[in-house]
Amino acid sequence: MTGPISVEQARQHVLSMVRVLDSERISLSESLGRVLAEDALSDIDVAPFDNSAMDGFAVRAADLALASSEQPMALDVIADIPAGTWWDGRVGPGQAARIMTGAPVPSGADAVVMVELTEKLSGDGGVHSKVAFSHAPEAGEHIRRRGEEVSCGDVVAAAGERIGPATVGLLAATGHASIAVIRAPRVAVLSTGDELVEIDQKPGPGKIRNSNSYSLAAQVQAAGGIALRYGIVPDDLSATSAAFAQAAAEADYIITSGGVSVGEFDFIKPALEKIGRLEFHQVAMRPGAPQTMGSVNGVPVFGLPGNPTSSFVGFEIFVRPALRKMQGLAELDRPKVTATLLHDVRKKPGRRYYLRGRLAAAQDGAGLSVELSGSQSSALLTAAHRGNCFIVLEQGESSFPAGTQVECLRLDVEEGVAL
Repeated sequence: MTGPISVEQARQHVLSMVRVLDSERISLSESLGRVLAEDALSDIDVAPFDNSAMDGFAVRAADLALASSEQPMALDVIADIPAGTWWDGRVGPGQAARIMTGAPVPSGADAVVMVELTEKLSGDGGVHSKVAFSHAPEAGEHIRRRGEEVSCGDVVAAAGERIGPATVGLLAATGHASIAVIRAPRVAVLSTGDELVEIDQKPGPGKIRNSNSYSLAAQVQAAGGIALRYGIVPDDLSATSAAFAQAAAEADYIITSGGVSVGEFDFIKPALEKIGRLEFHQVAMRPGAPQTMGSVNGVPVFGLPGNPTSSFVGFEIFVRPALRKMQGLAELDRPKVTATLLHDVRKKPGRRYYLRGRLAAAQDGAGLSVELSGSQSSALLTAAHRGNCFIVLEQGESSFPAGTQVECLRLDVEEGVAL
């Protein structure tokens, strides 16, 4: 494919080259952030029995129908029912059982009165005490019914859902010590370039630290993948081809930074053409026009530019959605919002721009406003660090005066969140 293609065409290629990965069974304690591979069913009713929602007294509502703060009514306490115990007795007319939150509601009782609406007339409030009630409860008051939340056999979490902390609690309550999840994609991260040194070294003349390897690995992890960081690949066709072959044998997806242009020392494209397949190598966007897509031995390869911001943006627009698709997630794209541009922005026509910006509530309280979060140099990550969005400026326009309504991709909000 020659010449730059549109962002939409590039994304179509990228997403068409990945599939949902197979599943694996893991411990529930390791499942946070993973994606369910199958529906999770409850093995019990939740609640498993009628239980008290309050500390108080289990009573017959009919016995207290006339109770009020002006005219309390007294009942005899015949039992203490702490949580975790079971009382086989029955609450009869004129009787009550002291009960704790979560304890089973005894036979005969059809309501719970919270302890704050009672007064001890004799005793300590336990067995053989007499207690006055200043509240007339409705039948069912403060009782959590068996199966109120979930019935045995119900789907408590569906295939394709990402597991959050509340999901973990629900799965634990419904008998799932282990769970089937989509396998997290293993992503090889390769940095190319003779100019690179490791981050624990002070760069000499003409050298820079291999920061992209770390930022890309962090983006992989944030997208739910497992980052496999490889060493620095020198600017050499044989070395690049060998690194691709090794990564393809060990990973589900390969990303590279650097070496994607058409210079004498750029070997991503030649290596793909030599041992794999090249899909495209230019996209009509900025930053990062030389985004490159191909495959080696059936493993997708996405080549990102070496400039840190170009690499960061390219990952978010192309690689992150692919990794989400591989995990079986339905929502692939960051949420989009419309905001008012706070200052003039100009760009070259012919490319879609992704500017790093900062969204905030508009001063008038109506909607959102957005401004650039720093220098838009593709060599600097400061604006991405300070920002929370990409300001998307379409390729056919060049001038965007202050007050223009612009589309923004929220980087601080998960995919699928309604805004």
